[in-house]
Amino acid sequence: MLELAGVETFYGSIQVIKGIRLRVPENTIVSIVGSNGAGKTTLLRTICGIIKPVRGKIEFLGKEIQGLAPDRIVRAGISMIAEGRELFSDMSVMENLELGGYLKKKADVTKALEKVFSLFPILEKYLSRMAGMLSGGQQQMLAIAMALMVRPKLLLLDEPSLGLAPLVKQEIFNEIVYLNKQEGIDILLVEQNVHMALSISEYGYVLDMGKITIEGNSDFLLGNDSVRKSYLGE
Repeated sequence: MLELAGVETFYGSIQVIKGIRLRVPENTIVSIVGSNGAGKTTLLRTICGIIKPVRGKIEFLGKEIQGLAPDRIVRAGISMIAEGRELFSDMSVMENLELGGYLKKKADVTKALEKVFSLFPILEKYLSRMAGMLSGGQQQMLAIAMALMVRPKLLLLDEPSLGLAPLVKQEIFNEIVYLNKQEGIDILLVEQNVHMALSISEYGYVLDMGKITIEGNSDFLLGNDSVRKSYLGE
């Protein structure tokens, strides 16, 4: 589905991503975990075209996408949900959803709306409410729904549990698993809650100072002494 080979990204003269090699096979959830400042968000922004890599190759469905404009990457089938949700807070839920589907034809938008309302029925109840007036969990649902409006094949999620209560976090993670297992959307998940992320993913990468330091299936990482000490507080 997605493959990165030797990807390097800079902010000015500062190198943030250092020779990343990473794969997201079809029909999987893959997690990237690590501490603040490790480069996780920068890596997602590089994949979706917001930041251009200086070196390396990014392939999606067998075609190179590094250097493409973000809208072309969205059209190819990749959607990203940014950290902090980044909704249009002074616009209604419906207006946010319509903006999420701006690349699609009207008939496709109608179908997409039916799908997101089946996944998140609370959003249909609050269509006229300003997005900024929703609860944190409802805002995260809206952010996911906006990304789903273009019917993506791959969903990039940046810290979806940030600032949410424990029960709401679990609900969001349940929805992520549903999207992968029932809707066939592959997931690349960036998350500081290491245990929760690895518990729903098949494979994981530990990112530290812009480099992949450990990788493996999720059970291996959950049992790895270094991961347990550094990220699970054991």
